[in-house]
Amino acid sequence: MRDYVLKNGKRLRCGVTTGTCAAAAAKAAAEVLFCGKIPESIFIDTPKGIRTELKVNIKRIDKYGVCASVFKDSGDDPDVTNGTEICAEVRLVKGNAETDFVEDNIYLSGGEGVGRVTKKGLEQPVGMAAINVVPRKMIFSAVRESMNGNEKPVTVTISVPDGRELAEKTFNPKLGIIGGISILGTSGILEPMSEQAIIDTIETEIKQMSFFGKKSLLVTPGNYGISYAQEYLGLDTDGAVKCSNYIGHTLDFVSAYGFENMLLIGNIGKLVKTAAGIMNTHSKVADGRAEIMAIHAVLNGGDRTAAEKIMDCINTDEMIDVLKKYKIFEKTMDSIAKAAYKHISSRAGKNVNCGIVMFSEKYGKLCSCGNIERIIGKIKEEKR
Repeated sequence: MRDYVLKNGKRLRCGVTTGTCAAAAAKAAAEVLFCGKIPESIFIDTPKGIRTELKVNIKRIDKYGVCASVFKDSGDDPDVTNGTEICAEVRLVKGNAETDFVEDNIYLSGGEGVGRVTKKGLEQPVGMAAINVVPRKMIFSAVRESMNGNEKPVTVTISVPDGRELAEKTFNPKLGIIGGISILGTSGILEPMSEQAIIDTIETEIKQMSFFGKKSLLVTPGNYGISYAQEYLGLDTDGAVKCSNYIGHTLDFVSAYGFENMLLIGNIGKLVKTAAGIMNTHSKVADGRAEIMAIHAVLNGGDRTAAEKIMDCINTDEMIDVLKKYKIFEKTMDSIAKAAYKHISSRAGKNVNCGIVMFSEKYGKLCSCGNIERIIGKIKEEKR
């Protein structure tokens, strides 16, 4: 049916993007309107180079228009839009056409359940439907193909019946896209557990902050960092960027979009890895927590026995217990913070003033490095 990818030794089925579904539905509707054919399925050539066949449903037909739909198949990806109905209505233009996008004689709009952009920094201007550029090209191309040379102007309206409810489970509210989901997809094919999708979302958030004129950014791997920043540092975390495991990519974006200050806050279980220059902290990529702790312990007065005990620990809180037992906790944490700071500053570049704070749920703040107070001040200043 579709191609497969290997993830951790498992063969996982790929799915299709919302953009591919929208293009297929639009192509089917146009084929009925201009060719009189009622297809059961439609072939779409995706930007990834994979030709895929999607089952289509013809929902409505009248003299001037046709509405068709495709139910999205996300493959083995745990995607919130899996099984969602993506609809496209193609109608002959009568009078002036209200539209979000236009190409030649095809007018494309977002209907019910497709989000509207309310903040700058996204692919579409404020007020436009959240239909990204690659899906737009796919839709225009698919409709033009089914029009079979006919030059009559048409409107194409993409809608998602459950889009408004689904949007609450996505990043859209945070990005300033209201009223529905986005029509997405750069390749047309959805790879299971796509890392690139997460990285793209991180870049979008950082890019958007730069459009707001922000120069100082709070970054954290996840919710623990958010809670810590709120409770102990008194920071408004509304504009905080969750980088997940992709610290290196996030630092690249911070630099590329011209930020001057960046504070990275997170649990030591993840951030200790940056002390060895590990910039993707997912356990499948690298661990090294015990090794990093052990070498810094030895560098700061610990002996072989202390190192061996650390290497036997199953989590970082147990490792900290060993450091405290051997009375080398403060020096070791300070050493780790300095090493981590060196690596993140190097990755971000000389134009970014970096700071890092590590904590644990058990012990609270453990260490920090960089001009933390100044960066916190800048972040608070920009919130006023």
